[in-house]
Amino acid sequence: MNNHNALFLMQQIYITIFSLTNKLQVKGDGYYEHLTSRQVMALVAILHLPENETTINNIARILGTTKQSMKRVLSIIENKGYIISVPSQLDKRAVNLKITRSGKQILKNCGENSIRFLADISQNLSIEEMEMLWALLKKLYSFDGEEQNGFEEEVDYKIGEFRNDSKIRTLNEFERLRNKTE
Repeated sequence: MNNHNALFLMQQIYITIFSLTNKLQVKGDGYYEHLTSRQVMALVAILHLPENETTINNIARILGTTKQSMKRVLSIIENKGYIISVPSQLDKRAVNLKITRSGKQILKNCGENSIRFLADISQNLSIEEMEMLWALLKKLYSFDGEEQNGFEEEVDYKIGEFRNDSKIRTLNEFERLRNKTE
């Protein structure tokens, strides 16, 4: 491949990812009643971090954004009563964020809408295509040597028991929505 073609392709990839990210955020916002997509992702990041590591810095890192940007998002969520700040047990200078009871409830509601959103955006992709896309995106993410990390492992949802029958219903609903024909 010549350098001209490589440059052209990277420009197209960059603008497509940039535009797609914005489009997903805007479209995703329409699936949630009380939160934006960024606010939902911030709450999900809190769920994926150990309880004593839910600092603004760690949440920003896991979401690939700046501390200042994440601070604005988290401030809005806190004003809505979905999270609270608690002193860190490990570092007296740090503050951890904890999801409140109403935050746990709103996350449960958002979960159902997330299934619809993810089904809608993945409807035209096969499992193999999704696996390939994920692998390529992780490879691109690591251009600077930093691996994408944070949402692959199992998580203790801390929002109530996620029983097997609930998981099966969720997976069946996702499959039904992905396979719908219009």
